[in-house]
Amino acid sequence: MTSRFLPAAALVAASVLALAGCAGGATGEQTGDGKLQVVASTNVYGDIAAAIAGDLVEVQSIITSVAQDPHSYEASARDQLTVSRASLIIENGGGYDAFMDAMIEGTGTEAPVITAVEFSHDWPGNAGHGAADHDDATDDATPESDATDDHDHDGHDHIEGFNEHVWYDPHTIAHVAEDIAHELGELDAANAATYQANYETFAAGIDGIETSLDELKTRVGGQKVFVTEPVPLYLTAAAGLENATPAAFSQAVEEGQDVPPATLLEAVRILTSGEVRVLIVNAQTGGAETDEVVARAKGAGIPVLEFTELVPDGDTYLTWMQANVAALADTLSR
Repeated sequence: MTSRFLPAAALVAASVLALAGCAGGATGEQTGDGKLQVVASTNVYGDIAAAIAGDLVEVQSIITSVAQDPHSYEASARDQLTVSRASLIIENGGGYDAFMDAMIEGTGTEAPVITAVEFSHDWPGNAGHGAADHDDATDDATPESDATDDHDHDGHDHIEGFNEHVWYDPHTIAHVAEDIAHELGELDAANAATYQANYETFAAGIDGIETSLDELKTRVGGQKVFVTEPVPLYLTAAAGLENATPAAFSQAVEEGQDVPPATLLEAVRILTSGEVRVLIVNAQTGGAETDEVVARAKGAGIPVLEFTELVPDGDTYLTWMQANVAALADTLSR
C-alpha cells in the first residue's frame, strides 16, 4: 500500500528530524496545555473526531481543501512531523489515503491507528468491529469483481472490488466514531465519560440520517442513478437506488484513465434510455468523459448532483450527509 511513497517518506523523515530538532516522540505528545493530539487524514475524520472530543483534544486534519486529492496527495515534512506527535491517528485506509501509511511507517509512531475501512461490512474478511450486523444494502456499493486482488490506482494500491469511500456509509461511520470514543477514553480515562456521551450524541445524528435514508428508500427505492465515480454508492444503496453505471466507466474515471470507447457508448445509451433519474458527479474531479456524460444527461433532462469527498466549509459531517440525502430526496421527488 505504501510502495509509491516509501522512498519519499524516507526523505521526509530526515526533514522531520531537522524540523523537530530530533525531539518528536514516537508515542505522541500532548500540546502545551496538556491536550491530546488527534491527527486525521482528511477533514471528514477530523470533524468526526472533533464531535467526539469536543474541546478536550486538539484535532488536526492533513487534507482540508476540496482542491486537494487524497488519492494523489504527497505528504510534506511538516505533515510527517504532525503525525509523529499524534496521540491518535485516524485514516480511511483501503488505499484511499496511502500517504498516511507512509507517514506512520516513516515516523515509527506507536500511537493507536483507527482505519475506517475495517469497520465496513464489505471489507474483505469482514474485519470491522461491529460491522457484521450491517444489512445487505451496501452490496450495490461495491463494484462486481474479485475483492481479493490489489491494483494500482493513480499510484496507490487499493482492494479490487472494494469501494473505499466508506464515509458515505453512515452505519460504518457510527462504528468508527464509537472506536474514536473508546480510544480517547483509553488515552484520557478522566474524560472517558464525556467522550462516550459525545459519541452517543453523534450516534443519534447518524440514526437521523439512516431514518431519512429509510424514508427515501420507501418512496423512491428501485430508481436508477448514474455515478461518474463510486464515491456516493454506499449512500445511494442505503436509499434503495440502483446503480446503472457500467463498472468499467466509473472505474476508469476514478483511476484517471481513458474510458474505453465501447464503455462510453454504453454509458451514453444508458443515460438516454429514459431510465436514469439522476447523475451524480464527484465535484473534486473531472475530465472529458465526465463532461460528456454531464452534457448527455442535461440534454436528456436528467438532473445532475455534485457530491464531494471532503466536508464543505461551514458543514459538519452530520449536516453534510443530511444535505446529501435531502438533495437526493428533492431531486428524485420531482
